[in-house]
Amino acid sequence: MSTSPQTPKSPGPKAERRSAREQSRTGVLVVLAVLITLFAFKNVDKVKVDWIVGSGQAPLIIVIVISLLVGILLAYVADRRGGRRRGSD
Repeated sequence: MSTSPQTPKSPGPKAERRSAREQSRTGVLVVLAVLITLFAFKNVDKVKVDWIVGSGQAPLIIVIVISLLVGILLAYVADRRGGRRRGSD
């Protein structure tokens, strides 16, 4: 049995320390993620939803998420259209 010579392990790249601002930002994002998760689990009851072409039952969190996405989409479209008008003046 022969043993191969062991080479010393080269140290990997040094991990850069995060600034206090990055650490606090990460902490806030973790807290926000926990709150959103709790919010989702608290709003799983089915509610009656009147859609444009009918009605049905859906979990409340789905209704909230769809409303949020529609709001984000409308804000984005409004911002794009407003920017186009300002640029053409």
